[in-house]
Amino acid sequence: MTESVVTIREARAHLADHINHAEQGTSTVITRNGKPVAALVPIADFDALEEAADALLARAAEAVLAEGGPIVTMAELPADLFDERAEGAT
Repeated sequence: MTESVVTIREARAHLADHINHAEQGTSTVITRNGKPVAALVPIADFDALEEAADALLARAAEAVLAEGGPIVTMAELPADLFDERAEGAT
């Protein structure tokens, strides 16, 4: 996969060009102060990444269930998520 690296200023000035490059299969890494902070990628790459992340999460969930881990209903899920965030904030 071909990749280009540009500053935020360059990305902003030539956004349409970078989008056209993404359509052609070229990713663009965007930097701030020389450090990568974002990427503009072809949608096929993004979709593949999301599918891989979903598969990984499904495998992790299956492993928890196989070990007899807790089962949480959809109604309980938001409450559990907010509890975890509140515990991490303190």
